[in-house]
Amino acid sequence: MLLTIFLSIVFCAAISLMLLSAVAFIQDKKFFSSAPKEAQDALLPRDEELFYGARIIGWTLMIFSMLMILGVGIVSIWDGFRSGYTFIQFFLRFVLIFTIYKVYDMVCFDYFLLMKYHFFQFYFPEVESVYSNRKYGYNIKSQLLKLLIIFPAASALAAWICTLFQ
Repeated sequence: MLLTIFLSIVFCAAISLMLLSAVAFIQDKKFFSSAPKEAQDALLPRDEELFYGARIIGWTLMIFSMLMILGVGIVSIWDGFRSGYTFIQFFLRFVLIFTIYKVYDMVCFDYFLLMKYHFFQFYFPEVESVYSNRKYGYNIKSQLLKLLIIFPAASALAAWICTLFQ
């Protein structure tokens, strides 16, 4: 259980690093496909780097965050095999990691970074009007859909696949 909590924290840190690299350093419009349509339409392309080498730093951080996410998957599966996990144990590990991540995403990213501290708007001021009258983020329905349906289903599928190889 302690390892699962640790892996959840690493997963959240990796996603945070990915967000930082995409928004602050790479600044490519294709990374914001989950933003509302009106925010995507308002985004202006960033042809110039924020500073010399920003995109190199961003892509380095992006690759590192992807490796962290891959590492979370490998360690969680390997430890489950080593410990002789059943379907339920694998499922609970996966669903707990996804649930902690999604709650972190909804609270830290959507509420604090987007709505309260205007992190995204700092780097992309042209979207300020899209988010100005909102009390919470823009995608609560899709967030809850992931939290309550998609992530448990994906966890069950991953747990089933893991038990096939044991």
